[in-house]
Amino acid sequence: MSGARPAALRPSIRRFAVAVDGPAGSGKSSVSRAAARELGFDYQDTGAAYRALAWLAAQRGVDVDLEDAVIGLLDDFDYEIGLDPDDYFVRVGRDTVTEAIRDPAVSAIVSRVARIPRVREHLTDIFRGRIAQGDRPGIITEGRDITTIVAPDAPVRVLLTASEAARQARRAAELGGDTSGSVGQQLSARDAQDLRVVDFMNAAEGVTTLDSTDLDFEQTVAALVALIRGVPPAG
Repeated sequence: MSGARPAALRPSIRRFAVAVDGPAGSGKSSVSRAAARELGFDYQDTGAAYRALAWLAAQRGVDVDLEDAVIGLLDDFDYEIGLDPDDYFVRVGRDTVTEAIRDPAVSAIVSRVARIPRVREHLTDIFRGRIAQGDRPGIITEGRDITTIVAPDAPVRVLLTASEAARQARRAAELGGDTSGSVGQQLSARDAQDLRVVDFMNAAEGVTTLDSTDLDFEQTVAALVALIRGVPPAG
């Protein structure tokens, strides 16, 4: 972490909220986590909650196309996530599912779980609670509808995006260098499914667009940190 934290980021006023949205492959998770680490903030990956619920549905043999059946899981959805960027974990009840929720079988059904309005309302309440409470001076929360639904009043709201070619190349690198058309198809399919619920491709009013097409990872993190440090908290 570089230098002393400026007054705008000190916890003397209140917890500083940062909202980050973006399409699949934009790097919003890794960039947000790295920026949170540099700033001494918490980091919240909201997509993990939808994946965790999808994992639970799969474990219990719930048909995710039956809305009432999925909604029924919310009553005992004991979800926990590590907000420390250096101690990230996801748990459902006693099960640590950090890796399991990234399984292709979960990825294949998560959008069908996430499109259910009651599910989104329930999880949004969880996300807002985590934003409001915590010992660190701020929190970066990333996902699909953070700038518009979860934290529309956050002092810093960012749409992190990149060209389709850049996003495809980055996702292929994550998967071990696979350059086949399947990577692009997966990204397009995921975005198309989620766009039925929320628009995360276009910046809403007051949201800053950070295009990382021509930036490497470190440059993108630095750009996000600069945006956060440039905005003083309200109050």
